[in-house]
Amino acid sequence: MTAPRIALVTGAGRGIGAACALRLADQGWDVAVNYARNAKAAEQVAAQVRERGRRALLLQGDVADEAAVRAMFAAIDSAWGPLGALVNNAGIVDMKSRFDEMSTARWRRMMDVNVLGTVFCTREAVQRMSTRHGGAGGAIVNLSSIAAVLGAPGMYVDYAASKGAIDSFTTGLGRELATEGVRVNAVRPGIIDTEIHAASGDAQRAFTSASIIPMQRPGTAIECANAVAWLLSDEASYVTGSVLTVSGGR
Repeated sequence: MTAPRIALVTGAGRGIGAACALRLADQGWDVAVNYARNAKAAEQVAAQVRERGRRALLLQGDVADEAAVRAMFAAIDSAWGPLGALVNNAGIVDMKSRFDEMSTARWRRMMDVNVLGTVFCTREAVQRMSTRHGGAGGAIVNLSSIAAVLGAPGMYVDYAASKGAIDSFTTGLGRELATEGVRVNAVRPGIIDTEIHAASGDAQRAFTSASIIPMQRPGTAIECANAVAWLLSDEASYVTGSVLTVSGGR
């Protein structure tokens, strides 16, 4: 069986998620566009998917809410059928802070969204994709961060720790599902020019930090989306449990 050309991109209303949704549409995927709050931005992405001749399905839901994730997958099942691809892009960052000034609530929210959100969505996808469950296979790409390697000291070690968990999860699950028709990989972006930097209190960070990047410039959302699209494609058919770094050499 061939996996259906149906993809879910979480956090697809802006930045890397939006770029992934459009890149996949260009490659012939129908795209379910998940968003948490900004319906207008997500609607614009969905409209652009449709302009490319593909179907788009808008799905509001916080990935940290397990019931909301189950409802989201049920909506895709009802509208289109089972997925062939999942991009776990939804994630958060918080204000720049020292570790000893971070609240427990901040840590819980970071892990709930960045780690458990990925776990909840992946579990639903695997139950539909895996040949063990009667599925036709598929591919999953998780969004990590170069912070997982560098640790983000003095900025957001909580975010870095959450992305380190994503790296380990990707490696382990990729190997676990290797004989079940499901490939699991991750893309590890470096400093990328997206809106997420504003959430850390430094909206211009992508450009003011250019000097610490070997390529001397921030990356773009589409450069990350190109890597995601390749990992989802048949060209990456022998790649699983891998983390592809897209960081300009950093």
